[in-house]
Amino acid sequence: MKPQTISRPINILLAEDSPTDVMLTREALAHAKVLNILHVVENGVEAIEFLRREGPYAGVPRPDLVLLDLNMPRKNGHEVLAEIKADDRLKTIPIVILTTSRNESDLMKAYGSHANCYIAKPVDFEAFAEVVRSIENFWFTVVALPPAA
Repeated sequence: MKPQTISRPINILLAEDSPTDVMLTREALAHAKVLNILHVVENGVEAIEFLRREGPYAGVPRPDLVLLDLNMPRKNGHEVLAEIKADDRLKTIPIVILTTSRNESDLMKAYGSHANCYIAKPVDFEAFAEVVRSIENFWFTVVALPPAA
């Protein structure tokens, strides 16, 4: 199957509680090759509400990709990932774990819960920006994504 060319803006949900990492991700995506719209939530409860389009997120677009931090308040990334992959309406959305954790148990647990990708965040801005650009390039240029449900 040949990767599809997406002619509309790509919707990305970033679930991240660090304002610095949000800013870095926003900056890196601003220079991306693909037009994208970044939606940001600060904790796991908001991530699930956004994905299910509940409460203040009624009417938001379904994300084409989720960038998910593991270490978030209210509901951690592992819990969010498990809920997404257990929901027939959400489980086909690609989930990229983007976290500071280099812990092997976090990596194994994430892949065991069907994360599509696990990336440990670099601390250097240029390296972080390159990681975000690589994510964008891979998921929106190389990979054929499932159609929105």
